[in-house]
Amino acid sequence: MVNIQEKLNLLIFRVDENTHIAIDKSKCAVCRERPCLFFCPAGLFTLSGEEVLHSYEGCLECGTCYLACEQKAVSWQYPRGGYGVLYRQS
Repeated sequence: MVNIQEKLNLLIFRVDENTHIAIDKSKCAVCRERPCLFFCPAGLFTLSGEEVLHSYEGCLECGTCYLACEQKAVSWQYPRGGYGVLYRQS
């Protein structure tokens, strides 16, 4: 049986220099629950002091960060054509 980490290791990422995820820091600053830290399946949102940081390079393109943010501080879109995650069958 293959575990989830083994499946994730099969992914290929074509990283664009332009991010497809942005955070409105002023909206993010008033959030106390910070669901983005828990809901992102790739774990791309982290906390540094009081500031939420994000990385778009390993994004699974699920949009969970956008949907989970009650403050609407996260703007998310699919990466430009030819970039992003490439799912391979195994």
